[in-house]
Amino acid sequence: MEPFAQTVNAAKKYVVSSALERVDWNAELVRGDLGKAVEQLKREPGKGLFVSGVTFPLALAELGLIDEYEFGVHPRMAGHGPTLFAGLSKCVDLKLVSRLEFASGAVVMRYEPRR
Repeated sequence: MEPFAQTVNAAKKYVVSSALERVDWNAELVRGDLGKAVEQLKREPGKGLFVSGVTFPLALAELGLIDEYEFGVHPRMAGHGPTLFAGLSKCVDLKLVSRLEFASGAVVMRYEPRR
């Protein structure tokens, strides 16, 4: 857990918000046209952008700006919580690219959209 925490702490973060005036924790506030902002960030050098949350990934999927989906499934059912991509206006067909299983029973699957 410690290496993961160190990696997350060190990573550059972008916060998309029309309400916030400032952000901290190594973050930059992104405003304006979401599509243009994300396209610009995707052109910058690095290992890509990682997105979390519920509403932000939905907005990016609607704009067709997600090049790769990575889903982690953990062996615990909660029975509550937000639904990922709820309200998506059209189906997105995916192709499985890789799958990684852990001793805990967790599985991480990586997909690319079929275009």
